Amino acid sequence: MPEISRFYGIVIKMFFDDHNPPHFHALYGEYEVLIDINTFAVFAGNLPPRDELLNDWEKARVQEPLNTIEPLK
Repeated sequence: MPEISRFYGIVIKMFFDDHNPPHFHALYGEYEVLIDINTFAVFAGNLPPRDELLNDWEKARVQEPLNTIEPLK
């Protein structure tokens, strides 16, 4: 499965001869989701919650500096 992109510990991959609907795989540690390319809806799998993202959201709402998030190893 070729890797297309990697960011914040998330790896985006796609199979050459995969099933419909058109989708990509997002892997994050031991988690994996399949995401529909047309709608960006998750139709299989799940990802863990990221409290760091919620904390940064709250900081952004009150215009405080945001924290960087370390990628998973």
